[in-house]
Amino acid sequence: MHETNQPLIIGFVADLMFTVQIGNTLTRLGYQVEWVEDSRRFGVAADGPLPPGEQLRGRDGAFTDYLTRQQPALLLFDLHNQAIPWRLWIAQLKSSPATRRLPILCFGSHVDTEALKAAKAAGADGVVARSRFFSAMPELVQKYARQVDNEGIAAACQQPLSELARKGLDLFNQGEYFLAHEELEHAWNEDQSAARELYRAILQIAVAYLQIQRGNYNGAIKMFLRVRQWLDPLPDICRGINLAQLKADAQAVEEALLTLGKEQIHTFDSTLFRPIHYDGGL
Repeated sequence: MHETNQPLIIGFVADLMFTVQIGNTLTRLGYQVEWVEDSRRFGVAADGPLPPGEQLRGRDGAFTDYLTRQQPALLLFDLHNQAIPWRLWIAQLKSSPATRRLPILCFGSHVDTEALKAAKAAGADGVVARSRFFSAMPELVQKYARQVDNEGIAAACQQPLSELARKGLDLFNQGEYFLAHEELEHAWNEDQSAARELYRAILQIAVAYLQIQRGNYNGAIKMFLRVRQWLDPLPDICRGINLAQLKADAQAVEEALLTLGKEQIHTFDSTLFRPIHYDGGL
């Protein structure tokens, strides 16, 4: 995740005049801005194939990995930027469970109705004419940018663990990852607080570990990609769970898996599956 308390907006914009104007406005609104001007940053040609879905390997995977690690509040696409395969990228982002929650706002020439319609059809959350975008940028950003309820999450993290969650954590620590997933899913369904994603994050880590045990490399990598959106917004300690340690442990497992690769997953060192430390538990 980006190293700042300011929410991040990533702009797929190459026009210098646009980037300066957009950057100045977004900075005043309290956002950090990062520009991706050309798809070659990820080793992908603008006219090259990039099928929808979660990309796991090589250069195609770099784009998905980058966005899941950054967890931006909003993605901006200039539909006039020919160096970005926005039709393919928007479709990919909105078809992948790891990225489909990322809001996408596009702008383009009002006379290029084909591009505006294509962006909407690909799954963009908002598509507006360029003149509208620049005249109403603050309102549009407020409408589409994802807002993390940090205060609500912090308050909910002070609540105790549910009994279902404790049972799920105990099963996780016993290496019973399938059963842990089942209990934590029940805990997630019963919790309506701002911190309910705590349980979703842990159950997805449990599934990732289970996939490794079963030798399913792609399945494990997909779960690690997906879990970032739920785990990253949470504080280091939530409901007595040491999430800072859990994040570090899960990252160590993911890195070890990537180093081994698909063909060597059967040699994975299962001692890297560390228990979760929480109040009343390990």
